[in-house]
Amino acid sequence: MADELAQVARFLYEAGTLKQSKRTGWWMAGVRDPESVAEHAWRTSLIASVIARLEGADPARAAFLAVWHDSQETRTGDVNHLAKKYADEPDPQAVTADQMVGMPEILASTVKDLIAEYEARESAEAVCARDADKLECLLQGIEYRAQGYALAQRWIDNSRGRLVTKTANEIADQLLAMDPLDWLRSTMGEQKDGPAQG
Repeated sequence: MADELAQVARFLYEAGTLKQSKRTGWWMAGVRDPESVAEHAWRTSLIASVIARLEGADPARAAFLAVWHDSQETRTGDVNHLAKKYADEPDPQAVTADQMVGMPEILASTVKDLIAEYEARESAEAVCARDADKLECLLQGIEYRAQGYALAQRWIDNSRGRLVTKTANEIADQLLAMDPLDWLRSTMGEQKDGPAQG
């Protein structure tokens, strides 16, 4: 068991590399220091739980799927859509199987099954997690656009067109109708063009 837990410990260090791994597609939009894969996975997991709860699916399961959805990128890096045109996309299930070698079977089988479920996109939770991945990209695109990266519009449009669930589409409509600081204005009781009069 100590050897198996040592392998788990190694993987935890490996997973930490995702905090430094950048989402490379944003470089094409001119973003100099794009979000990391870990940052993307965190908000995707949060969004997955929201979509799943509102769609009547299991929010914990959807978040669980989402938090692991890009875990293979510790070994493959973030392969953006342009790169996929020229190279075969790594098989997430094969990479996950390699990552799980030597771990306790109960853990290894759980993670392998999780990735298979996410990739199959057949369960309600997997559909919600996939929508969360796209919705997070749309949301990040809006934030980058607001920071002056006009080319992020391509990612906003592409992500919007790939949403499946009613909830994700309705949330996208709301996100597109506001700017990234509307939450702060609302919290502070301010009008859109300035502080509230009082």
